[in-house]
Amino acid sequence: MGAWPKRRVLLLNTTFEPLTALPVRRAIVLIVCGKAEVVHGDSAGSTLHSATHSIEIPSVIRLSRFVHVPYRGRVPLSRSALMLRDNHRCVYCGVRAETIDHVVPRSRGGSHSWENCVACCTRCNHRKADRTLRELGWRLPETPRAPRGRHWRLLAGATDPDPLWLPYLGEVSSH
Repeated sequence: MGAWPKRRVLLLNTTFEPLTALPVRRAIVLIVCGKAEVVHGDSAGSTLHSATHSIEIPSVIRLSRFVHVPYRGRVPLSRSALMLRDNHRCVYCGVRAETIDHVVPRSRGGSHSWENCVACCTRCNHRKADRTLRELGWRLPETPRAPRGRHWRLLAGATDPDPLWLPYLGEVSSH
């Protein structure tokens, strides 16, 4: 089976608007049932074989019928979305981030929100502990805030998006 079951597939509306990233298995069901078509196959050319069919593993699929998309609210805060927002880098020193830090510690009344959470390396997280930035003499390069942009909700749930998705995602704003 390999690693493909963990991969995600970009689902487009009939208008080529990105809707979501879904598991490969769900994408194949949509294709087999005639509800979607393959726009781009897997860049490695992987194929799924059954007794009677061979289907290329998709990277991008498009629905056969238009789906109305309701208003999408604020992007929910998750570890993967926060790491994506901060580019997997510690906001304090710039090395690879492994943890999340609350700028105003929760023990001091800080909230668990986009505006108070940042990606952080273990070293800086231990050094900061439950102190404020003012107490340490540290500064943030920019004020943390909820990500904006048309496709943040979609990307927040996808780890390692396929480069074939980029033409459909347009420009993704990091803040």
